[in-house]
Amino acid sequence: MSLNFKNFIKHVADKNPNEPEFLQAVAEVTEDLIPYINERHPTWKDLKILERIVEPERVISFRVTWLDDNNEVQVNRGYRVQMNSAIGPYKGGLRFSPTVNLSILKFLAFEQVFKNSLTGIPLGGGKGGSDFDPKGKSDMEIMRFCQSFMTELYRHVGAETDVPAGDIGVGEREVGYMFGQYKRIQNNFTGVLTGKGKNWGGSYIRPEATGYGLLYFVQCILESLDDDFNGKTITISGAGNVAYYAAEKAIHLGGKVITLSNSTGCVHDPDGFTIEKLTYINTLGRNISDYPKKFKSASFYADKKPWHFPCDIALPCATQNELDGDDAKILIKNGCKFVAEGANMPSTADAIKAFHKGKVYFAPGKAANAGGVAVSGLEMSQNWIGQQWPSEKVDAQLKGIMENIHKTCIKYGREEDGHVNYLKGANIGGFIKVASAMKAQGLV
Repeated sequence: MSLNFKNFIKHVADKNPNEPEFLQAVAEVTEDLIPYINERHPTWKDLKILERIVEPERVISFRVTWLDDNNEVQVNRGYRVQMNSAIGPYKGGLRFSPTVNLSILKFLAFEQVFKNSLTGIPLGGGKGGSDFDPKGKSDMEIMRFCQSFMTELYRHVGAETDVPAGDIGVGEREVGYMFGQYKRIQNNFTGVLTGKGKNWGGSYIRPEATGYGLLYFVQCILESLDDDFNGKTITISGAGNVAYYAAEKAIHLGGKVITLSNSTGCVHDPDGFTIEKLTYINTLGRNISDYPKKFKSASFYADKKPWHFPCDIALPCATQNELDGDDAKILIKNGCKFVAEGANMPSTADAIKAFHKGKVYFAPGKAANAGGVAVSGLEMSQNWIGQQWPSEKVDAQLKGIMENIHKTCIKYGREEDGHVNYLKGANIGGFIKVASAMKAQGLV
């Protein structure tokens, strides 16, 4: 009997109640995988590959107790979801945010399995974090929290077991505090975390990697259509590392970036951002509403998204489900032809359906924003052999990895009319390697 999509999703929903983000991610992937398995690999159905791949190998939850600056005891919850290790050690970021819950971390870990597979680097998928909010905390409070967090996590991670990285709320500072505590406990200097400082085991262009990789992927799409960035208007959401470096690379490639945003609203600069303007907005932190005070051509729109401005290319780089079906229809109406995700699942299911119906070239995050984990994998390689490569070498390898991911998406996503379904290509291309390894390793 063939696999049935509706029955499968109901089975997953029954086992994972009240986890909408995880179920959304599973549905997005399995809608493409089930027809493929039924047609090409029916034996994978009997081995329950899909049922196994949606079930984490291990979910770890732990208490994190720490002292704030007033010597008051604070208690948070920490997690690590070790989703799949069929092709390598678990790899995925740590997120510190009050929005963190098990559903979000399972969705991120599940996406990470396919993303890591697509890079061609032997890495499994995982994700973790805490409901700790670093905003408004002193450096000492963040240090004490990170040390307490790692005191619980250290027994579950290691250079050949599980290698976390940064994510929302976790940058080089937080990685440093956690790395120091791991080194203190284990008494060894290993590549147990990526996103480290360049002077102590980190890789060049790691902060830039996700944004640069996103633009390299879009460049591949354009080149496949005998096109380029020259004359293209680009809207970007977010104002963090991914958005900043995506905008920087877009400008270098000849594009015109007209928006950046955060949770307070959107900055629209019809003249286009320059490197000087990007540098300035980066100094404003969350106060991006002050940008028009210096650059009079720009406007700030409180609580407005960037998707209402006409563009050729849209790059959602903020957070999950930030671009919905109505936004997608506006983008299509205004002439947008390319959407590439710089964040994890920033487009809702309705938005993706609208893009496919409108023949927009839609590049999902598991393919388009794989640059970050790609350079994390390169950082692990440098740690293993005791070297630090120059930025030019890392950047060249990043570009090559993104080009190979694009080729994989083309291979598995080309449709009969010639249009490329990048979501389908990424889902199938990322799945095959993991499924084959799971079959080869038996019932584990």
